[in-house]
Amino acid sequence: MAGRFAPRPTRTTVRGGDVGVPGAGAPVGGVPRQAAAAGRVRVWAPDGPLDLGLVLGPLRRGPGDPTFRALPDGSVWRACRTPLGPGTLRVGAYGGRVRGEAWGPGAQWLLERLPELCGAADDPAAFTPRHRLLAVTRHRRPGLRLTRTGLVLESLIPSILEQKVTTVEAYAAWRTLVRRFGEVAPGPVPAPMYVMPAPRTWALIPSWEWHRAGVEDKRAATVLRAVRVAARLEEAVAMSPGAARERLELVAGIGPWTSAEAVQRSHGAADAVTVGDLHLPGIVGFALAGDRHADDAEMLRLLEPYAGQRHRAARLILLSGRMPERRGPRMTRGDIGRF
Repeated sequence: MAGRFAPRPTRTTVRGGDVGVPGAGAPVGGVPRQAAAAGRVRVWAPDGPLDLGLVLGPLRRGPGDPTFRALPDGSVWRACRTPLGPGTLRVGAYGGRVRGEAWGPGAQWLLERLPELCGAADDPAAFTPRHRLLAVTRHRRPGLRLTRTGLVLESLIPSILEQKVTTVEAYAAWRTLVRRFGEVAPGPVPAPMYVMPAPRTWALIPSWEWHRAGVEDKRAATVLRAVRVAARLEEAVAMSPGAARERLELVAGIGPWTSAEAVQRSHGAADAVTVGDLHLPGIVGFALAGDRHADDAEMLRLLEPYAGQRHRAARLILLSGRMPERRGPRMTRGDIGRF
């Protein structure tokens, strides 16, 4: 099953969604030379340590995600479809402040939500470590905060594409579909970037294009059902994470795994632990109890002391680097051509 929990050493993002951006957390000077056209700017001062790579890392869907770029200067670029239209946001940290610059119709919307994107709505102090491993990891990663994008479909659709396939397949499908049917991102982007398709565009993608992207009918049909009620799903961002998950799961094909993956990003849900993942239970079981064969029930039992903060606990475990050794072959990539 796909997801950021799959222990694949070739992935650019490390466990827990950390993006390796050289200079992240250090002063970032100036604007990249490509940014000749000035956009709207907002500067925000966080009330504590902030690591942009850790905070924004879960938003990248693979190393070639056309909606996300992390540059050597420590800045992160995002291309988004906001309620006001497409927008591109560059985020950089310097001198204890975060500078956001945005372009396109959605620029103002993105800048208004810059603090929440960088974890302002999160409360790391609410987490009390009960295991030494988590205490040490939190101490070493003081800049970890949970992002809140305020965009549901942006997190939901790639999560649907990650259902029951390898991360390589899911990321390739996302890249293919966004580049083929998305819009060119506004602004002076550092490399070709695209805004994901609008709901109507998703609904009009021909069946053969889904197959060319490696997406079989079941996942494609789930995406189509979701975009038909896109407005109702986007309303869920104003709900609590639990109520939002209930609304998402009303769509056939969206279950607890997918809804958790979505609200972790759209809501910054600290307790939305992913149940149904192929690898996460074994990773949590091994880290907390030395049990690499733990199932979902055992994982939830081990995370019970962190009720209300179970997703954060899982993130810290993934960032700790304590993983069971791989003892079997990797999951075989599927070939929908045989269907």
